[in-house]
Amino acid sequence: MTTEELKTKAHNADVTVWVGKEGVESVVDELKNQLDTRDVVKVKFLRSSRGGTDTEELADDLADRASADLVRTRGNTAVYH
Repeated sequence: MTTEELKTKAHNADVTVWVGKEGVESVVDELKNQLDTRDVVKVKFLRSSRGGTDTEELADDLADRASADLVRTRGNTAVYH
């Protein structure tokens, strides 16, 4: 599946994972589980998760921990494949 196809799928997808004050470590397993059954998973980084870090850094960190591909970030939301 191409990046453009993934972006189109992501546009129509709902956020199914939220990262809060517990940080990215608390959602790694959930993201992995959802990626087993879905092409794309949309993750929302709540204000409490960001602290002094930007969404892009958190999204990259989560991708590394979950062995997922980061398709894109937009605002406080990231899409994984």
